[in-house]
Amino acid sequence: MTNADPRELQKFGDLAHRWWDPNSEFRPLHEINPLRLDWIDQQVGLAGKKVIDVGCGGGLLSEGMAARGAQVTGIDLSEKPLGVARLHLLESGLTVDYRQISAEAMATEQPGQYDVVTCLEMLEHVPDPISTLRACSQLVKPGGTVFLSTINRNPKAYLFAVFGAEYILQLLPKGTHDYARFIKPSELARWSRMAGLSPEAPIGLSYNPFTKIYSLGDDTSVNYLMAATR
Repeated sequence: MTNADPRELQKFGDLAHRWWDPNSEFRPLHEINPLRLDWIDQQVGLAGKKVIDVGCGGGLLSEGMAARGAQVTGIDLSEKPLGVARLHLLESGLTVDYRQISAEAMATEQPGQYDVVTCLEMLEHVPDPISTLRACSQLVKPGGTVFLSTINRNPKAYLFAVFGAEYILQLLPKGTHDYARFIKPSELARWSRMAGLSPEAPIGLSYNPFTKIYSLGDDTSVNYLMAATR
């Protein structure tokens, strides 16, 4: 069975045509993308690295890494976002190899072939995140780095990431997130170790609703990122 929720694929497929509109439902992704890119680049130096972006969607992160000199493959199971990602390459002039394939299938096909694996804002959307983590671990070379991001599971995370972001501030479409699928940092670290990775301490991604600015810091109570080495 494919590790994907058909409702999640449909949800992002229906919005795919708006992926590259910075004022659309994907505005938060556009605003956090420079932070994500800088964080990854500072740790591994993307130029010249062979990278795979798991759950690449419309290609925002994939293109950003390609623009910094990485050789990027982007994989996703949702057909429409991949179509949008391929079309956007005509505008950007960048090179990314986009494929409609699961992380698990790609790991079987190309084990240990990548210096860097990114899996951002995806784990909370799949039925079996541990399976995805195992695939990420299999894809990365020994000594390589897997970059992860997801949402913490606690009352504050529900208040900010679901009620606040989707219903009050309307930063995201209603129904974007399922609170039951949120992942505590301790769980992500434990699952990463189970997959053969050595996780580092997480870093928080916060949003200030007054200044409307995102920033990285110590507060992991809502959104957070984690690096793990194989």
